[in-house]
Amino acid sequence: MKIARDGTTLSFDVAGEGPAVLLLHAFPLSKAMWTPQVAALKARHQVIRMDARGFGDSPAGDGALTMERIADDASLLLDHLGVREAVVGGCSMGGYAAFAFVRRYPARVRALLLVDTRAAPDSEEARAGRATLAEKVLAEGPTAVAAAMLPKLLGPTSHRERPELVERVRQWILSAPAPAVAHALYGLGARPDSRPTLGAISVPTLIVRGEEDTISTAVDLDEMRRGIRDSQAVALPRAGHLPSLEATEAFDQVVSNFLARLPR
Repeated sequence: MKIARDGTTLSFDVAGEGPAVLLLHAFPLSKAMWTPQVAALKARHQVIRMDARGFGDSPAGDGALTMERIADDASLLLDHLGVREAVVGGCSMGGYAAFAFVRRYPARVRALLLVDTRAAPDSEEARAGRATLAEKVLAEGPTAVAAAMLPKLLGPTSHRERPELVERVRQWILSAPAPAVAHALYGLGARPDSRPTLGAISVPTLIVRGEEDTISTAVDLDEMRRGIRDSQAVALPRAGHLPSLEATEAFDQVVSNFLARLPR
């Protein structure tokens, strides 16, 4: 399904009935990364997935793909579906966009699910690295970002024991058009510091991290846990940056338990 937005279209899908759960994907993937969670949650929830501009089935827009733009697109999608509030979940880039959503649309957030993300902005060095990678992707295509990102997205256990998952993630990355990847890299580098946002979050929050993740560290998880009052934090073994794919059964159980405890 698609809706028109600012001269482009946003691809989304909806499954199940019940309280809404909006899932925002990681860079440089698509809503396909949440497919296992649709199966796990749709019996009791309305599961909403959206492809950010340029990824999956959403054509690229113009300019940087900022976290605020993703948040605004997500709010428009909720309007389109007639959803007043949702549990907002995001992995990595999706988590950064979830922070932007909290700042811009706090009344629409029933609860938060933050997966392998962090509140701190990029350092100057990291921002420069993203700009360099964006230029390389525009010159060489998505193979450049696959080479740079794939070793980091999945943990050592997955690389060692799950070659089919490694290949699936590789193909997802390769399917992303180079301009979309570059737009997202610039948007990621420009994202604001979300640490001041942590203390303003008053909804139930679950923070999940794969123990083998080298992008979002244990220090990042602890910073969010301490900053968001009454939040819960869980580290999943044998998983890297994408625990929803690498440790699906454990991830789904943790998320299902969290959702079941939310006030009606």
